[in-house]
Amino acid sequence: MVFSRFLLSFQKATSIAAPRKELLLLCILKRSQQTSPHALRPIKTKSNRKEPIYFLDSKRVHVVGGKGGDGCISFLQLWCNERAGPDGGDGGNGGHVILQSSTDVSNFNHILSTIRGIPGEKGGSQNCHGKNAEHTSVKVPVGTIVRDNVGEIVGDLSEVNLMFVAARGGMGGKGNRFFATAIHKSPKICEYGPEGEDVTYFLELRTIADVGFIGHPNAGKSTLLNAISRAKPKIAPYPFTTVRPFIGMVQYDDFTQLAVADLPGLIPDAHLNRGLGIKFLKHAERCKVLLFVLDASSENPIIQYEQLLHEIKQFSPYLAQRPKIVVANKMDLPKAQENYENLQNNLDVKVIPISAKTGSNISTLLFVMREYYEHHK
Repeated sequence: MVFSRFLLSFQKATSIAAPRKELLLLCILKRSQQTSPHALRPIKTKSNRKEPIYFLDSKRVHVVGGKGGDGCISFLQLWCNERAGPDGGDGGNGGHVILQSSTDVSNFNHILSTIRGIPGEKGGSQNCHGKNAEHTSVKVPVGTIVRDNVGEIVGDLSEVNLMFVAARGGMGGKGNRFFATAIHKSPKICEYGPEGEDVTYFLELRTIADVGFIGHPNAGKSTLLNAISRAKPKIAPYPFTTVRPFIGMVQYDDFTQLAVADLPGLIPDAHLNRGLGIKFLKHAERCKVLLFVLDASSENPIIQYEQLLHEIKQFSPYLAQRPKIVVANKMDLPKAQENYENLQNNLDVKVIPISAKTGSNISTLLFVMREYYEHHK
């Protein structure tokens, strides 16, 4: 009421032209309402799909270019000249297989394990050449890295609409008209269209999420993702319910969206490829901010944090330098409060107490996630 009266008196007291006055009032309103962005509840309800949709951030792809069209053996016969000569046309070129970066896709779920190019058409009589095949374009997310069998990077699609020719199609075969000479006027030979390139690649995403959940099995990572987004990861009271990353989107009132990843559980000696091992740690390497989810109801959550940090350091010192958020989950269970106070007193970082099951203190966590995103994006 007070602010509305101020605006009314401001309109009466000023003699500014109408467009300028409206612009100035709009600026005052924006300044008065300018606060930190708040997370929004998902507007849409969660889908009724029974099977969860997981996120595929790496894939092995077998790519085969299109086969070239075969040449034709033919001889032209006219009513006035039965030996008019060879008229076999050439075959068409096979199509290439092209990987094109696009913002329309976010992972590799839609990509088949084997991608084949379109073969070219065969040549015909009367010097008719076969039609060249169209190229097969496969969309991949922006930031895709293409590796060969040795592990060397052969393609980096870091911008929109970049293209990488994964497999070239075969050239069309020549018809017998091509082989006619002054000496050999009636050749009965032609070329078969060669096969296209046959290559195997490994596709990887440079970044899969802004925030990645790291924790031991059954620490409550999937429950937390389910609480803050529309994602539907599998939730069960036994370890390793999550074997592939799940991605959820957290929306804020300034139209910003954060991608949050639920990663598989990490166990001791994971850097030695125990459990999901190296594959899990590679998932974590593709997240900008690491969010450690600790089970506050367990015997000693400090040991959990030390084990997680040790595995990350052993895998990659660079990964250990990523920004970190520490969360004490399951605060609704007995002994959780005592363990949380012990965590806060013994760790150098601030610990956020939450309960993903009941939704306690989730808003504080979302606010901290947004602050980290702004500083490290």
